[in-house]
Amino acid sequence: MTASSKLTGRKKLGYCLGIFTESLCYNMFYTYYLTFLNEIVGIKPSYSSIIIFISIAWDAITDPIIGNYTDKPGVDKNRIMKISIIPLAITFVVAWTSIGAGFNSQTAKILLYTLISMCIWIFYTMYSIPYYAIVAEITEDYDERTAIRSLSSLLNAVCVGLGNILPALVPTVAVLLGKRYQSNSYAVIAALISVLAVILGFVCCKSLNGVYVPKALGEGDAKPRLSVISTFKSFGSILRLKPTKWFLMFVFFYLAMSSMIQSNLTYMVIDCIGMEYDTGIAIVIVSLVISMAVTVPIVEKLAKKTDRRTACLVFLSGVVVLEVLTKILGLDFTVGSFKIMCVVSPIILGIANGTFWTLFYSMGYDLVELDEFKTGERKESTITALPQLIQKFGSAFGILMAGQLLSFYGYDSSTDVAGKESLFTKVTDPQIINGMENISTIIPAVILVLSITALFLFPLTRKRFDALMVQLEKKRKGEEYTTEGFEKLV
Repeated sequence: MTASSKLTGRKKLGYCLGIFTESLCYNMFYTYYLTFLNEIVGIKPSYSSIIIFISIAWDAITDPIIGNYTDKPGVDKNRIMKISIIPLAITFVVAWTSIGAGFNSQTAKILLYTLISMCIWIFYTMYSIPYYAIVAEITEDYDERTAIRSLSSLLNAVCVGLGNILPALVPTVAVLLGKRYQSNSYAVIAALISVLAVILGFVCCKSLNGVYVPKALGEGDAKPRLSVISTFKSFGSILRLKPTKWFLMFVFFYLAMSSMIQSNLTYMVIDCIGMEYDTGIAIVIVSLVISMAVTVPIVEKLAKKTDRRTACLVFLSGVVVLEVLTKILGLDFTVGSFKIMCVVSPIILGIANGTFWTLFYSMGYDLVELDEFKTGERKESTITALPQLIQKFGSAFGILMAGQLLSFYGYDSSTDVAGKESLFTKVTDPQIINGMENISTIIPAVILVLSITALFLFPLTRKRFDALMVQLEKKRKGEEYTTEGFEKLV
């Protein structure tokens, strides 16, 4: 464990800049890939959502294996991050090319983009698991963990903005590229994002020098290697922790909710709110980013005054109420001539995301000390990988549901001529529009209620964590210890 005193402000900022590498790719993928596959490649929405589900589910499978491996003595998390950055950037750009748009076979398109997507998520996992896990190694302080994640969340608001606003420029890029190359407008944006991700990823890795110290191989320890058996054993001990099941349910349902809304943003702007794509998506993303940035410090302050669980419950409960009110008013609701929901709806999502991403990882870090108390081992990456696994399944489920619901409500763009961004045309069928509105409002609200219920049952509060740390320190020193004050955790 590296001393907290080495975490200077400059080092913290350098580390937090690493959020750009994973978040830029993450946000562009989750917001636009369903639309890209539907409109540019010409895949049916029900099949497009399956492509995304399979690729993310594959990533979820690799999460625990990579997490367990990077927890082993002799493995340098920082080095694993460095190795993954360039391949992630390259595969990300390839994923947004229209190489499959000319295929007549839906099957061929599905196979091609599924394979490419799976490659993205392997390298994404190699970067993101060590990136998030390292915080649990460099500090055990409850509030310092929250502070680091809060700074990261503020920068993440910028990532959300860039990851969503830059792809919104696709129609403009298409004009510049001309008719022959316009179908690769998304690839141009992906390349810009990848360059930024590479630069800041290496800045992050450099900032960890002197702060993060890899676990050394002990005398007689075997050379670290990937092991599915070892992974299952590690996961087994974590899953036996009482708070784990509630934490994972909280994560799954939250990500299902947010990814459903995020993957539907293009249709929400054009068909539900009724705005021109360029103008509407810009207003939506700016509103989303500003609301996230404003929410983060408020959530951090409440979390420090009470605890993370309480802060989450307060803000997310408010989001449920606001989503229901949005459905009642309708996404096409106007104030005068202004379509107010292009501001209100993303603000609601921004409040939710600002809350979740500020507190989610820090809540998971607390399981590291609880597991150490019970097993005597620290599994920072494995404990980071487990909620990430559930996070991926939740996100994939949300996008899958969005695609299936679009088909259920009657939307089908597969008969359009692929490769023309101008095909983002307004739907006129009231049933389809109402369905798109439901995907952005009432259905996510119901899913979020399930997430909040699980969070309410999650027993790892600040008071119990503090009691745990007192006894864990005694156990580390070989002194007599008890479970007084945190009985509900064990």
